[in-house]
Amino acid sequence: MKILVIGGGGREHALVWKLRGGARAEKIWCTPGNGGIQDEAECFAVEAGDVAGLVALAERLRPDLTVVGPELPLVKGLVDRFAVGKPAILGPDKKAAQLEGSKIFAKEFLQRHGIPTAELYGAHDSAGAAYGALCAVDWPVVIKADGLCAGKGVFVAPNPDAATDFIERVMEKHELGEGGRSVLLEETLEGEELSFILLTDGQRYAPLVPTRDHKRAYDNNEGPNTGGMGAYSTDALLPADLRRRIEATVVEPTMKGLAADGID
Repeated sequence: MKILVIGGGGREHALVWKLRGGARAEKIWCTPGNGGIQDEAECFAVEAGDVAGLVALAERLRPDLTVVGPELPLVKGLVDRFAVGKPAILGPDKKAAQLEGSKIFAKEFLQRHGIPTAELYGAHDSAGAAYGALCAVDWPVVIKADGLCAGKGVFVAPNPDAATDFIERVMEKHELGEGGRSVLLEETLEGEELSFILLTDGQRYAPLVPTRDHKRAYDNNEGPNTGGMGAYSTDALLPADLRRRIEATVVEPTMKGLAADGID
């Protein structure tokens, strides 16, 4: 197979490295790639957010499979554009990608289908409304910028001053760009982080090895959120009874909810 990987970060480097070791991998391309990826794949200069450029590149290279790493091209509808010519591409279409591209969309999906989630205090598209809503939350409160913010759009505010500062930076100073046009206020959950990631075709699903991601910039879980300072992956993170509970209360209702909402 000739495989095109889209993206230029550590995630895509891992994908290229793993795919290259497959017995069926004849050729690996990556765009835009990075200095490390260049040692393992032929790289091109098309950025991940340039949907038209990516479609043109795929038409020229004609890969047997395209694997999309970043969220941005998915949210911008790359898979929908690929579907016109029917080449194989791994990733959700634009409608389904809203689950990642809009935290408000995802929260409403979870509530609509009875999937466990932190309590929502409210969603707001103006800074004034968000400031006013701080009077009716429990502290600490989680503030989330609605859109894509490269992993930096979530803030656990310990008090009103910190919350007001974050809302001002996101909604009035636009430090996170378009991703911060709306925010939601959420209950703070305490506990250990666990990422349970799976692949699905809409009917069946295949779980990957569970992962723990460390987002805070400093030791002892302190400092601002980053795009991910480090992660490790092992089955030991997930006892069998917890796996069954996650599949029963989160995965299965999500699969049914996607089907009910017409999300492929």
